[in-house]
Amino acid sequence: MTIKIIPIIDLLSASQVPLIPANAAAPSGQTTDTRGRLLGDLRISVTDRCNFRCTYCMPKEVFGNDYQYLPRSELLSFEEITRTARLFVAHGVTKVRLTGGEPLLRKNLEVLVEMLATLKTQDGKPLDIALTTNATLLPKKAKALKAAGLNRVTVSLDSLDEVTFRAMNDVNYPVADVLKGIDAAHGAGFTSIKINMVVKKGVNDKDIVAMARHFKGSGHIVRFIEFMDVGTSNGWCMNDVVSSAEIVRMVNADMPLIEVPSNYSGEVAQRWTYADGSGEIGVISSVTQAFCSTCTRARVSTDGKLYTCLFAESGHDLRALMRSGKSDTQITSAIGLIWNQRKDRYSELRTAETTKHKKVEMSYIGG
Repeated sequence: MTIKIIPIIDLLSASQVPLIPANAAAPSGQTTDTRGRLLGDLRISVTDRCNFRCTYCMPKEVFGNDYQYLPRSELLSFEEITRTARLFVAHGVTKVRLTGGEPLLRKNLEVLVEMLATLKTQDGKPLDIALTTNATLLPKKAKALKAAGLNRVTVSLDSLDEVTFRAMNDVNYPVADVLKGIDAAHGAGFTSIKINMVVKKGVNDKDIVAMARHFKGSGHIVRFIEFMDVGTSNGWCMNDVVSSAEIVRMVNADMPLIEVPSNYSGEVAQRWTYADGSGEIGVISSVTQAFCSTCTRARVSTDGKLYTCLFAESGHDLRALMRSGKSDTQITSAIGLIWNQRKDRYSELRTAETTKHKKVEMSYIGG
Protein backbone atom coordinates (compact mmCIF):
# COMPACT_ATOMS: atom_id res chain seq x y z
CA MET A 1 0.00 0.00 0.00
CA THR A 2 1.40 3.39 -0.96
CA ILE A 3 1.08 6.07 1.69
CA LYS A 4 0.19 9.47 0.33
CA ILE A 5 2.31 12.22 1.83
CA ILE A 6 0.07 15.18 2.52
CA PRO A 7 0.98 18.77 3.34
CA ILE A 8 1.13 19.68 7.01
CA ILE A 9 -1.70 22.15 6.49
CA ASP A 10 -4.00 19.26 5.52
CA LEU A 11 -3.38 17.15 8.61
CA LEU A 12 -6.84 17.81 10.04
CA SER A 13 -8.76 16.39 7.08
CA ALA A 14 -10.89 13.36 7.87
CA SER A 15 -9.33 9.91 7.71
CA GLN A 16 -6.11 11.13 6.14
CA VAL A 17 -2.86 9.33 6.68
CA PRO A 18 -0.52 11.39 8.87
CA LEU A 19 2.52 13.04 7.38
CA ILE A 20 5.83 11.36 8.13
CA PRO A 21 8.62 13.96 8.42
CA ALA A 22 11.54 13.45 6.06
CA ASN A 23 13.91 13.60 9.03
CA ALA A 24 11.90 11.19 11.14
CA ALA A 25 13.62 10.39 14.41
CA ALA A 26 12.72 8.61 17.61
CA PRO A 27 11.31 10.98 20.26
CA SER A 28 13.06 11.72 23.52
CA GLY A 29 11.41 13.12 26.65
CA GLN A 30 7.81 14.27 26.75
CA THR A 31 5.89 15.69 23.80
CA THR A 32 3.96 18.96 24.05
CA ASP A 33 1.38 20.72 21.88
CA THR A 34 1.04 24.37 20.85
CA ARG A 35 -0.19 25.31 24.35
CA GLY A 36 2.53 23.39 26.18
CA ARG A 37 0.21 20.52 27.13
CA LEU A 38 2.00 17.23 27.63
CA LEU A 39 0.95 13.99 25.98
CA GLY A 40 0.39 11.85 29.04
CA ASP A 41 -2.79 9.79 28.68
CA LEU A 42 -3.93 7.46 25.91
CA ARG A 43 -7.48 6.16 25.57
CA ILE A 44 -7.95 3.25 23.20
CA SER A 45 -11.37 2.08 22.03
CA VAL A 46 -11.29 -1.68 21.53
CA THR A 47 -14.80 -2.06 20.08
CA ASP A 48 -17.58 0.13 18.70
CA ARG A 49 -20.25 -2.30 20.01
CA CYS A 50 -22.17 -2.00 23.26
CA ASN A 51 -24.90 -3.98 25.01
CA PHE A 52 -26.47 -0.72 26.29
CA ARG A 53 -28.22 1.98 24.27
CA CYS A 54 -27.69 4.90 26.61
CA THR A 55 -29.64 7.87 25.37
CA TYR A 56 -26.69 10.27 25.66
CA CYS A 57 -24.23 7.98 23.87
CA MET A 58 -25.77 5.34 21.57
CA PRO A 59 -29.47 6.21 21.20
CA LYS A 60 -31.59 3.57 19.49
CA GLU A 61 -32.75 6.05 16.86
CA VAL A 62 -29.20 6.02 15.46
CA PHE A 63 -27.76 2.74 16.72
CA GLY A 64 -30.70 0.50 15.90
CA ASN A 65 -30.82 -3.15 14.81
CA ASP A 66 -29.71 -2.23 11.29
CA TYR A 67 -26.69 -0.18 12.40
CA GLN A 68 -23.52 -1.31 10.61
CA TYR A 69 -20.64 -1.86 13.02
CA LEU A 70 -17.04 -2.11 11.91
CA PRO A 71 -16.08 -5.52 10.51
CA ARG A 72 -13.45 -7.38 12.53
CA SER A 73 -10.82 -6.86 9.83
CA GLU A 74 -10.99 -3.10 10.38
CA LEU A 75 -10.45 -3.30 14.13
CA LEU A 76 -6.94 -2.96 15.47
CA SER A 77 -5.60 -6.35 16.53
CA PHE A 78 -4.25 -6.81 20.05
CA GLU A 79 -0.75 -6.70 18.58
CA GLU A 80 -1.50 -3.42 16.82
CA ILE A 81 -3.03 -1.93 19.96
CA THR A 82 0.02 -2.92 22.00
CA ARG A 83 2.34 -1.47 19.38
CA THR A 84 0.34 1.75 19.34
CA ALA A 85 0.54 2.03 23.13
CA ARG A 86 4.28 1.39 23.06
CA LEU A 87 4.80 4.17 20.51
CA PHE A 88 2.77 6.60 22.62
CA VAL A 89 4.78 5.65 25.70
CA ALA A 90 7.83 6.85 23.77
CA HIS A 91 6.22 10.30 23.80
CA GLY A 92 5.70 10.30 27.56
CA VAL A 93 2.37 8.50 27.98
CA THR A 94 2.10 6.84 31.39
CA LYS A 95 -1.59 5.88 31.45
CA VAL A 96 -3.63 3.80 29.03
CA ARG A 97 -7.40 3.43 29.37
CA LEU A 98 -9.34 0.79 27.45
CA THR A 99 -12.77 1.99 26.35
CA GLY A 100 -15.48 1.26 23.80
CA GLY A 101 -18.37 0.85 23.15
CA GLU A 102 -18.37 -1.70 25.92
CA PRO A 103 -14.77 -3.01 26.00
CA LEU A 104 -15.65 -6.29 27.68
CA LEU A 105 -17.52 -7.28 24.51
CA ARG A 106 -14.09 -7.64 22.89
CA LYS A 107 -13.27 -11.32 23.21
CA ASN A 108 -10.32 -12.24 25.45
CA LEU A 109 -9.68 -8.66 26.56
CA GLU A 110 -7.55 -9.96 29.43
CA VAL A 111 -5.02 -11.13 26.82
CA LEU A 112 -4.65 -7.55 25.60
CA VAL A 113 -4.25 -6.32 29.19
CA GLU A 114 -1.49 -8.87 29.75
CA MET A 115 0.29 -7.64 26.61
CA LEU A 116 0.00 -4.00 27.67
CA ALA A 117 1.25 -4.86 31.15
CA THR A 118 4.66 -5.72 29.69
CA LEU A 119 5.20 -2.08 28.70
CA LYS A 120 7.23 0.32 30.82
CA THR A 121 7.03 4.11 30.99
CA GLN A 122 10.00 6.30 30.16
CA ASP A 123 11.16 6.18 33.76
CA GLY A 124 10.90 2.39 33.89
CA LYS A 125 7.67 2.15 35.87
CA PRO A 126 4.81 -0.18 34.92
CA LEU A 127 2.21 1.33 32.62
CA ASP A 128 -0.98 2.37 34.45
CA ILE A 129 -3.77 0.41 32.73
CA ALA A 130 -7.42 1.28 33.36
CA LEU A 131 -10.79 0.16 32.01
CA THR A 132 -14.11 1.96 31.60
CA THR A 133 -17.08 -0.43 31.53
CA ASN A 134 -20.79 -0.70 32.24
CA ALA A 135 -19.79 -3.62 34.52
CA THR A 136 -22.43 -6.10 33.35
CA LEU A 137 -19.74 -8.55 32.26
CA LEU A 138 -17.35 -7.93 35.16
CA PRO A 139 -18.58 -10.88 37.25
CA LYS A 140 -17.13 -13.17 34.56
CA LYS A 141 -14.03 -11.11 33.82
CA ALA A 142 -12.85 -9.25 36.93
CA LYS A 143 -10.46 -11.91 38.29
CA ALA A 144 -8.86 -12.57 34.90
CA LEU A 145 -8.40 -8.85 34.25
CA LYS A 146 -6.80 -8.32 37.64
CA ALA A 147 -4.47 -11.27 37.15
CA ALA A 148 -3.51 -9.95 33.72
CA GLY A 149 -2.36 -6.62 35.14
CA LEU A 150 -5.32 -4.24 34.99
CA ASN A 151 -4.81 -1.53 37.61
CA ARG A 152 -8.06 0.42 37.79
CA VAL A 153 -11.74 0.12 36.90
CA THR A 154 -14.27 2.86 36.18
CA VAL A 155 -17.93 1.86 36.03
CA SER A 156 -20.69 3.81 34.31
CA LEU A 157 -23.84 3.95 36.45
CA ASP A 158 -26.28 6.81 35.87
CA SER A 159 -28.87 6.09 38.54
CA LEU A 160 -29.72 3.71 41.36
CA ASP A 161 -33.41 4.19 40.67
CA GLU A 162 -34.59 1.15 38.73
CA VAL A 163 -37.03 2.94 36.45
CA THR A 164 -34.61 5.76 35.64
CA PHE A 165 -31.65 3.47 35.00
CA ARG A 166 -33.56 1.10 32.73
CA ALA A 167 -34.87 4.09 30.77
CA MET A 168 -31.39 5.59 30.39
CA ASN A 169 -29.67 2.38 29.26
CA ASP A 170 -32.77 1.76 27.11
CA VAL A 171 -32.33 -2.03 26.94
CA ASN A 172 -33.90 -2.82 30.29
CA TYR A 173 -30.71 -3.78 32.16
CA PRO A 174 -31.34 -3.70 35.94
CA VAL A 175 -29.25 -1.74 38.42
CA ALA A 176 -28.43 -5.01 40.20
CA ASP A 177 -26.36 -6.21 37.24
CA VAL A 178 -24.06 -3.21 37.50
CA LEU A 179 -23.79 -3.44 41.29
CA LYS A 180 -22.83 -7.12 40.95
CA GLY A 181 -20.09 -6.07 38.55
CA ILE A 182 -18.77 -3.48 41.01
CA ASP A 183 -18.79 -6.06 43.79
CA ALA A 184 -16.96 -8.53 41.52
CA ALA A 185 -14.26 -5.96 40.80
CA HIS A 186 -13.84 -5.27 44.51
CA GLY A 187 -13.76 -8.99 45.26
CA ALA A 188 -11.08 -9.50 42.61
CA GLY A 189 -8.82 -7.06 44.45
CA PHE A 190 -9.34 -3.77 42.63
CA THR A 191 -8.80 -1.01 45.16
CA SER A 192 -9.34 1.92 42.81
CA ILE A 193 -12.94 1.76 41.58
CA LYS A 194 -14.69 4.86 40.31
CA ILE A 195 -18.38 5.21 39.49
CA ASN A 196 -19.23 7.64 36.68
CA MET A 197 -22.70 9.23 36.65
CA VAL A 198 -23.62 11.42 33.67
CA VAL A 199 -26.19 13.89 34.98
CA LYS A 200 -29.00 15.17 32.74
CA LYS A 201 -31.49 17.70 34.06
CA GLY A 202 -35.00 16.36 34.46
CA VAL A 203 -33.82 12.80 33.88
CA ASN A 204 -31.58 11.64 36.73
CA ASP A 205 -30.58 14.79 38.64
CA LYS A 206 -33.02 13.79 41.38
CA ASP A 207 -30.78 10.78 42.04
CA ILE A 208 -27.52 12.66 42.70
CA VAL A 209 -27.68 12.63 46.49
CA ALA A 210 -28.84 9.01 46.62
CA MET A 211 -25.88 7.98 44.46
CA ALA A 212 -23.42 9.80 46.70
CA ARG A 213 -25.00 8.38 49.84
CA HIS A 214 -24.99 4.79 48.52
CA PHE A 215 -21.24 4.72 47.89
CA LYS A 216 -20.20 6.92 50.83
CA GLY A 217 -17.89 4.88 53.04
CA SER A 218 -17.48 2.10 50.44
CA GLY A 219 -14.01 3.16 49.30
CA HIS A 220 -15.37 3.77 45.80
CA ILE A 221 -15.39 7.27 44.32
CA VAL A 222 -18.47 8.61 42.57
CA ARG A 223 -17.78 11.15 39.82
CA PHE A 224 -20.64 13.28 38.56
CA ILE A 225 -20.22 14.31 34.92
CA GLU A 226 -21.92 17.25 33.27
CA PHE A 227 -23.99 16.20 30.24
CA MET A 228 -21.80 16.96 27.20
CA ASP A 229 -22.35 17.55 23.50
CA VAL A 230 -20.18 14.63 22.40
CA GLY A 231 -20.97 13.48 18.87
CA THR A 232 -24.11 14.60 17.07
CA SER A 233 -26.72 12.01 18.02
CA ASN A 234 -27.56 12.67 21.69
CA GLY A 235 -29.73 15.78 21.22
CA TRP A 236 -27.59 17.86 23.57
CA CYS A 237 -28.98 21.16 24.83
CA MET A 238 -27.46 23.55 27.38
CA ASN A 239 -30.76 23.55 29.25
CA ASP A 240 -30.19 19.84 30.00
CA VAL A 241 -26.92 20.52 31.85
CA VAL A 242 -26.75 20.41 35.63
CA SER A 243 -23.64 22.35 36.60
CA SER A 244 -20.98 20.77 38.79
CA ALA A 245 -21.43 23.67 41.22
CA GLU A 246 -25.09 22.72 41.65
CA ILE A 247 -24.18 19.06 42.07
CA VAL A 248 -21.70 19.90 44.82
CA ARG A 249 -24.29 22.15 46.49
CA MET A 250 -26.85 19.34 46.52
CA VAL A 251 -24.49 16.75 48.01
CA ASN A 252 -22.97 19.21 50.48
CA ALA A 253 -26.42 20.14 51.82
CA ASP A 254 -26.96 16.52 52.85
CA MET A 255 -23.39 15.35 53.51
CA PRO A 256 -20.89 18.20 54.16
CA LEU A 257 -17.94 18.34 51.76
CA ILE A 258 -14.42 19.79 51.81
CA GLU A 259 -12.64 20.63 48.55
CA VAL A 260 -9.21 19.03 48.19
CA PRO A 261 -6.38 19.46 45.64
CA SER A 262 -6.04 17.38 42.49
CA ASN A 263 -4.01 14.19 42.67
CA TYR A 264 -1.92 15.28 39.68
CA SER A 265 -1.66 17.98 37.05
CA GLY A 266 -4.28 17.48 34.34
CA GLU A 267 -6.74 15.52 36.47
CA VAL A 268 -10.18 16.19 35.00
CA ALA A 269 -12.22 15.77 38.17
CA GLN A 270 -12.45 18.36 40.93
CA ARG A 271 -12.20 16.45 44.21
CA TRP A 272 -14.31 16.82 47.33
CA THR A 273 -13.97 14.72 50.50
CA TYR A 274 -16.68 14.14 53.04
CA ALA A 275 -16.12 16.22 56.16
CA ASP A 276 -16.43 13.10 58.31
CA GLY A 277 -13.60 11.41 56.41
CA SER A 278 -15.76 8.68 54.86
CA GLY A 279 -14.58 9.05 51.28
CA GLU A 280 -14.79 11.46 48.39
CA ILE A 281 -16.67 12.44 45.26
CA GLY A 282 -15.54 14.15 42.07
CA VAL A 283 -17.20 16.43 39.54
CA ILE A 284 -16.22 16.69 35.88
CA SER A 285 -17.14 20.11 34.51
CA SER A 286 -16.37 20.06 30.80
CA VAL A 287 -19.28 22.41 30.04
CA THR A 288 -19.28 25.01 32.81
CA GLN A 289 -15.61 24.96 33.85
CA ALA A 290 -13.57 23.90 30.82
CA PHE A 291 -10.27 22.17 31.56
CA CYS A 292 -8.85 22.30 28.03
CA SER A 293 -5.75 24.15 29.26
CA THR A 294 -4.52 21.08 31.12
CA CYS A 295 -5.83 18.28 28.87
CA THR A 296 -3.18 15.61 28.23
CA ARG A 297 -5.41 13.02 26.52
CA ALA A 298 -5.11 11.42 23.11
CA ARG A 299 -7.68 8.95 21.81
CA VAL A 300 -7.32 6.10 19.33
CA SER A 301 -10.50 4.75 17.77
CA THR A 302 -11.40 1.12 17.26
CA ASP A 303 -10.05 1.22 13.71
CA GLY A 304 -6.84 3.03 14.58
CA LYS A 305 -7.49 6.72 14.03
CA LEU A 306 -5.87 9.21 16.38
CA TYR A 307 -8.06 11.98 17.80
CA THR A 308 -6.59 14.83 19.83
CA CYS A 309 -9.89 15.93 21.39
CA LEU A 310 -13.10 14.26 22.59
CA PHE A 311 -15.01 16.76 20.46
CA ALA A 312 -12.91 16.34 17.30
CA GLU A 313 -14.45 16.24 13.85
CA SER A 314 -11.79 13.98 12.28
CA GLY A 315 -8.82 11.75 13.04
CA HIS A 316 -5.46 10.65 11.67
CA ASP A 317 -5.11 7.11 10.33
CA LEU A 318 -2.38 5.33 12.28
CA ARG A 319 -3.64 1.92 11.20
CA ALA A 320 -2.77 2.71 7.59
CA LEU A 321 0.81 3.45 8.62
CA MET A 322 1.12 0.22 10.61
CA ARG A 323 -0.41 -1.96 7.92
CA SER A 324 1.76 -0.44 5.21
CA GLY A 325 4.94 -1.50 6.97
CA LYS A 326 6.08 1.85 8.33
CA SER A 327 8.73 1.63 11.03
CA ASP A 328 8.27 2.49 14.70
CA THR A 329 10.43 5.57 14.20
CA GLN A 330 8.31 6.78 11.30
CA ILE A 331 5.05 6.29 13.16
CA THR A 332 6.27 7.85 16.40
CA SER A 333 7.44 10.85 14.39
CA ALA A 334 3.99 11.17 12.81
CA ILE A 335 2.37 11.00 16.25
CA GLY A 336 4.73 13.66 17.54
CA LEU A 337 3.98 15.95 14.61
CA ILE A 338 0.24 15.63 15.16
CA TRP A 339 0.51 16.38 18.88
CA ASN A 340 2.98 19.23 18.34
CA GLN A 341 0.38 20.94 16.13
CA ARG A 342 -2.53 20.29 18.50
CA LYS A 343 -4.59 23.40 19.25
CA ASP A 344 -7.83 21.83 20.51
CA ARG A 345 -9.85 23.78 23.09
CA TYR A 346 -13.42 23.02 22.15
CA SER A 347 -14.92 23.37 25.62
CA GLU A 348 -13.43 26.83 25.98
CA LEU A 349 -15.01 27.88 22.69
CA ARG A 350 -18.37 26.07 23.02
CA THR A 351 -21.33 28.09 21.74
CA ALA A 352 -24.76 27.29 20.36
CA GLU A 353 -23.14 27.25 16.91
CA THR A 354 -20.19 24.97 17.70
CA THR A 355 -22.52 22.39 19.22
CA LYS A 356 -24.06 21.94 15.77
CA HIS A 357 -20.75 20.87 14.22
CA LYS A 358 -20.48 17.22 13.25
CA LYS A 359 -18.29 15.48 15.81
CA VAL A 360 -17.08 11.93 16.22
CA GLU A 361 -19.41 9.78 18.34
CA MET A 362 -18.33 8.78 21.86
CA SER A 363 -19.01 5.11 21.16
CA TYR A 364 -16.34 5.24 18.44
CA ILE A 365 -13.51 6.79 20.45
CA GLY A 366 -14.58 6.25 24.08
CA GLY A 367 -15.31 8.87 26.72
